[in-house]
Amino acid sequence: MERLENRTFDELQVGERATISRTLTSEDVDRLVAAASAFDDDAAATGLTSGNGFQSIAMQAGWAGALLASAVATRFPGAGTLLVRHDLQVLASPAPGDTISLALVVKEKRVEGRRILLDGRATNQRGELAMTCAVEVVGPPEKMVFGGAVDRPEPHEKGRRYRRLMEMARHLAPLRTAVVHPVDAASLVGAVEAHRERLIEAVLVGHEIKIRRAAETAGIDISAFEIVTAEHSHAAADIAVEMARAGKVEALMKGALHTEELMHAVVHPESGLRTARRVSHVFAIDAPSYPRPLFITDAAVNIYPTLLEKRDIVQNAIDLARSLGILVPRVAILSAVETVSPDIRSTLDAAALCKMADRGQILGALLDGPLAFDNAVSMEAARAKGIVSQVAGRADILVAPDLEAGNMIAKQLVYLADADMAGIVLGARVPVILTSRADGTLARLGSCAIALLLARNKG
Repeated sequence: MERLENRTFDELQVGERATISRTLTSEDVDRLVAAASAFDDDAAATGLTSGNGFQSIAMQAGWAGALLASAVATRFPGAGTLLVRHDLQVLASPAPGDTISLALVVKEKRVEGRRILLDGRATNQRGELAMTCAVEVVGPPEKMVFGGAVDRPEPHEKGRRYRRLMEMARHLAPLRTAVVHPVDAASLVGAVEAHRERLIEAVLVGHEIKIRRAAETAGIDISAFEIVTAEHSHAAADIAVEMARAGKVEALMKGALHTEELMHAVVHPESGLRTARRVSHVFAIDAPSYPRPLFITDAAVNIYPTLLEKRDIVQNAIDLARSLGILVPRVAILSAVETVSPDIRSTLDAAALCKMADRGQILGALLDGPLAFDNAVSMEAARAKGIVSQVAGRADILVAPDLEAGNMIAKQLVYLADADMAGIVLGARVPVILTSRADGTLARLGSCAIALLLARNKG
């Protein structure tokens, strides 16, 4: 099997170059994207798109996005690379059988944030220029060596993916965020830590005496923080939403109040933050035993969503994954079985959602379903069932049939698989950082990093 070895930030030198050549076939796009995800177990470097995104580019650009993603994610710098920004211009449309050579060169290194600037040029076998690109990435901090396409690095330490998201967001301006009713130590500490990490600029909205008492209990100084007074949690939610409507804040963060209190204000038909898109929730799961980031939706907002509501739920999750650097997210529509049955509504919805993706009603991802949970996350289980799919066994996004199932899946991963989970609400005018009172500080920081990347990478 082919040996692949990444190049860490410290190893790479300005002027260093690498060339990756592929003879393209009609199936090459799918295989290149699959390779990119297989070798980069955080899949962050596979977010290389151009214009309106990979799926919306004409077919002649598909090979270019996939080749570039595969090259950066698996070869140069390789596994562990994080995308910051990119520019891709396709100049020619190769035919099947053409050999494309992509040459990447290190143009600049910046020690702060381990930034690497790459320039690339792709030519065909006749020397004709087919594509140019410029990419900024965060270089890999550690060495990774693979013995072949099916090998994986050892399971990573707990919380590493959230720290990588924080690193990706390091160059971005912090998100001015209304922290709603932070009157207990846990929610206040999480907001203050996110403020210190420059992920958010926290504005504390709630009962001032209770906020200051919580700060005293936690032993933290909040003298430099802006406090907007509200008499109780309902008022704090209403005030925070009004601040977002007026453009005074760019995001909301849940404090020590119930989720339904905050969401009631967010989804109010007249004074809330609704858009044309259905509001939905996504858990970003960092499970040490799973070789890639995992997103679960909807587990907090929509109880029994209809088919059209599920369409928005799926699209919201896809847009989030793409904003975090996943080129073409793999979406598994979950049910109890992997075959369509008229007796199980979730299997009918899964089949309809997949067809909607085929017809362009859902964009930017690969969908498959119905899939049982084991078939969605385990290649061995998918093979045992004879399932041939680009999604089965390596899903990035799990779409639950309803809130009850999604919530139980997420919490089982936390309590039985030592996973962390960050939460965010999508589809509103601003991101809503929806943390749990049981969340640790790192999960809260991960939620804030996700909100920042989503807001700054919007569109």
